[in-house]
Amino acid sequence: MRIRIVKGGWGMVADVYVDIAHSEVDQPFTYLVPPELKIAPGQRVTVPFGRGNALKEGFVLSMSEHAPEGAARFKSIAGTLEPYTALLPDQLKLCEWLKQTYHCLTVDALRLMIPAQMRGGRVKENRVRMVGLAENCDAERVRATLLNRAGQAKAPRQLEVFDLLAASKNFLSVSDIESFIPGAGGAIHKLIEKGVLVEMGSVTFRSPFPQPPPASEPLVLTREQEDACSRILKAQQCGTGAFLLHGVTGSGKTEVYLCSIARAIERGRTAIVLVPEISLTPQIVDSFRARFGERVAVLHSRLSAGERYDEWRRIRTGRVDVVIGARSAVFAPLERLGLIVVDEEHEPSYLSEQIPAYNAVEVALKRCQITGSTLVLGSATPSIASYYRAQRGRYELIELNERASGARMPEIEISDMRREFLAGNNSIFGETLLQRLRACLEAGEQAILFVNRRGYSTFVSCRGCGYVFECGDCDVSMTYHKADGVLRCHYCGRERFLPEVCPSCGKKYIKYFGVGTQQVEEQLKKLLPGVNTLRMDMDTTRTKDAHRTMLEAFAKGEAQVLVGTQMIAKGLDFPNVTLVGVIAADSLLHLPDYRSYERTFQLITQVSGRAGRAKHPGHVVIQAYTPEHPVIQFAAGQDYKGFYAYELANRRAALFPPFSIFVRVLFTGANEAGPMQEAERFREGLEKALLAHLEKRGADPAELLFILAAPAPIKRRQAMYRYHVLIKLLRTGNTAGLISEIYRFADANRSPCFTALLVNPQDMF
Repeated sequence: MRIRIVKGGWGMVADVYVDIAHSEVDQPFTYLVPPELKIAPGQRVTVPFGRGNALKEGFVLSMSEHAPEGAARFKSIAGTLEPYTALLPDQLKLCEWLKQTYHCLTVDALRLMIPAQMRGGRVKENRVRMVGLAENCDAERVRATLLNRAGQAKAPRQLEVFDLLAASKNFLSVSDIESFIPGAGGAIHKLIEKGVLVEMGSVTFRSPFPQPPPASEPLVLTREQEDACSRILKAQQCGTGAFLLHGVTGSGKTEVYLCSIARAIERGRTAIVLVPEISLTPQIVDSFRARFGERVAVLHSRLSAGERYDEWRRIRTGRVDVVIGARSAVFAPLERLGLIVVDEEHEPSYLSEQIPAYNAVEVALKRCQITGSTLVLGSATPSIASYYRAQRGRYELIELNERASGARMPEIEISDMRREFLAGNNSIFGETLLQRLRACLEAGEQAILFVNRRGYSTFVSCRGCGYVFECGDCDVSMTYHKADGVLRCHYCGRERFLPEVCPSCGKKYIKYFGVGTQQVEEQLKKLLPGVNTLRMDMDTTRTKDAHRTMLEAFAKGEAQVLVGTQMIAKGLDFPNVTLVGVIAADSLLHLPDYRSYERTFQLITQVSGRAGRAKHPGHVVIQAYTPEHPVIQFAAGQDYKGFYAYELANRRAALFPPFSIFVRVLFTGANEAGPMQEAERFREGLEKALLAHLEKRGADPAELLFILAAPAPIKRRQAMYRYHVLIKLLRTGNTAGLISEIYRFADANRSPCFTALLVNPQDMF
């Protein structure tokens, strides 16, 4: 993929990767460049391909003035798809790194760089029909022809249209004219026929922003913030640096980002800001647009195809200084890149589990190295892996230990739900939380209630025979959604109505178990009649702009209580929120995942940080059935360093990451025998290959901690049986070679059941 220009020879030729995701086609094909086409590496082109010479899209990755032997027999590029290169030089280098690091096809890496709808021409520029007075139009003479001898309009609408355009002295869109003059379409057509008006098309950008941003001035930085900005600026000036910004909730990390980006822009550089959740995008985008105006673009999955394409075009054509978005925004075609910020760097959503299975944090670091940019990872609860790297010097650690507003950290108390139960309280709400809620609402303040499950109940079962309602396509229980009256699978979306009697025993002993957001909202309204609530989860935020609409309503005080899942746990700032309640805080502690302690601590700490961020003191009530658990205690004490030491010791003892690496190879099939047999065959061959690799290097075979083939924890999903091979490697100097060996073996032994190969996957299910 190296860009090369070689002098001399017969004409220009280009190496083109045809946009077909197949291993047999994943290679450069040489095409002649017609003299009339202006082409450069990074251009998207159409080329004749195959025996039938069907036109296919492709990417030019390199060019040469030295044509190979027999060049006259080569096919020629048919045309270009854009008048500019779609990929920048640093993106081409990043594609090569992606291919090598994540062992994907070149085309898979290239496709990450552009909006999906660009491929195949599924989205076009938005052209607006514009009309204006013809050149050298004598306005007085023309107007006279539109009047009769009595000075009245022969055709009133034609005269209105003419007068409007004459007064504006500019071209106007037909839609704007029709908003002034209803039914003006026919009049415009007649005036064009008469030669009075001329028509032209104007390309516009579809905007995802509902209104222009209000202006804001930079805040006065605290001493800690100023020190952080100075250290980041020094690194920017050197074109290096990777920082971990560890700041308590409310410490002003966003202001550090804004300050660092402003200084980058002053130096003629640009910046990318990654956020993990769409729900965070409206607030952070508003902050950045208020500071940097219209030169901010946004990229996330809730944009329409046209909006995403137009935002990409604005970025590529240099109309943007700052790009904000989810993980794919790391590939934004920004020139003069100077800074990449990854907010809430600990979030698992930065890892893609689709091919290529990339880690956006790793990609951001590599792109910074390629472009001479600075990387800033920010979090109140950094991942164990990132903090471990900072402790070992791979990242430079910056700490913000105090809230920027001067507000105190919230007071946190743990409510022992075992005592509540023994006292006869079967409600979701313990007496402590209920009392705090009443006091909060009476004071005219707002509260947030966090529960980790959407829906009404986690599962539904028959108390007579024990039957559990499960998805017919997935080996998981279905969640009851009372508002819709349905059972829904959260893995494949399958729905069914809840019967009145058990389908197994025919009895009416159906019972709901577990707590979801719908049930929390319902019980809250029963206990506190008249309370206005908003529920924010995957079910209520499916529509476009639902996140923004809901957050704006809560910010305006249209609801007193916000009930939600993980999407409300981080990054949101509401000055009037003084109370946070955490329902069933220990529900995540016992999941079969080595990161369950880490994720529980992060969620409790993050959501607790939403309370008391302004002038009113904050209070947090953590409801738990195991209140003595160390993770609950560390979270209640907002003690990240204590938790880090505790968790790192546990992982060292169990040889979990960062002291080891997990690799998961997944096999799926409609019939169980296929993936089961393929997984065992793959395990047997791979184990021999890995042990041979270690023996060749004189390494201890115990570095392969284990390798096993087994059914996936969710054995069936979306009607497909799932088996996996799970490999655990001790992290040593041989680890990189072992991972490469796994990829090599997988490439040579793929089967129809082979689905994915993931290193340290976020989802082991």
